[in-house]
Parts: sequence; structure tokens; C-alpha cells
Amino acid sequence: MSVNKVILLGNVGRDPDVRYPSQGQTVASFPLATSERGYTTSSGNQVPERTEWHNIVMWGRNAEVAEKYIRKGTRLFIEGRLRTRNWEDKNKIKRYVTEIYVDSFEMLGGGQKGGETTPVNNQAATQQPVQPVQAAQPVQPVQPVEQNNTTAEGDVLPF
Repeated sequence: MSVNKVILLGNVGRDPDVRYPSQGQTVASFPLATSERGYTTSSGNQVPERTEWHNIVMWGRNAEVAEKYIRKGTRLFIEGRLRTRNWEDKNKIKRYVTEIYVDSFEMLGGGQKGGETTPVNNQAATQQPVQPVQAAQPVQPVQPVEQNNTTAEGDVLPF
């Protein structure tokens, strides 16, 4: 058995690029940024904030919703799967890209009444009532645990 599941919570980097391929199914793509907070280690070292950019791809109804409602800065909760594809560019160089193919997503904090979530997925178009998001209590940053890259037998691990 294997599992290919990605869960992301981040901010849209630019308005979706929506295309209508000849097969008739709408496709939308855009970057999504996720960030890890910066922190200070117990020894006083500053670790800066780290932002990762993810290539998001939506198909069908999800792409249509993205075209209408998702804009740069929209906060999204995404569930999907990783896909890697490759091609040869005009200079005959093999290129690779890894994308997140969206199965379902929620737009956070941008609904009609601010603070609501709007769930969207590829299932039947049954509308569920939207529940307001509760304000979270501030969380103190957790200090990272220093990892020892050896096993109990003393073998050094490659990470």
C-alpha cells in the first residue's frame, strides 16, 4: 500500500492562470506560499523565517471556483497529491516540475462575512452550511530539538 497525500495551508502568490484545453476540462494553476516562523535557539542563534513555494493545479469545478474567487493573497487550506512531470525545452534540456493536484480546498477568512470558511471539492455539489472559524489563542514558538543522526548501534544516518 502507498499514500500520496499533501496538506497545505498558505497564501496564494498570484491570481490563478486559467486555461481551457481542447479536452474541455478547465485547469487553473498558481503558486502557494507556506512559511515556517523564525525563532531563536537556546544558544542565541537566530533562525530566519523560511518560505516554500508550491505549484498548485486545479481541474474541473475546482478550477472554475478558483477563477471566480481566488486572488493573490487568498488564504487556502488545500488537500491534494504530488505529481512530477518532465519535458524537454527548446534547447533539448530535460526539465522537471513538481505540482500539487488539488482534490479539495477551503478558502479561509475571505468569505462574505469575514472569518468564514468555504469548502470546495470534486464531490457532488451539495452545499454544507459554512461554520465560522474560531479565533485561535497565540501559540508560543517551540524550540527545536537537536537531532542526533546516529542509531542505537552507532550507524550514521544520511540526514
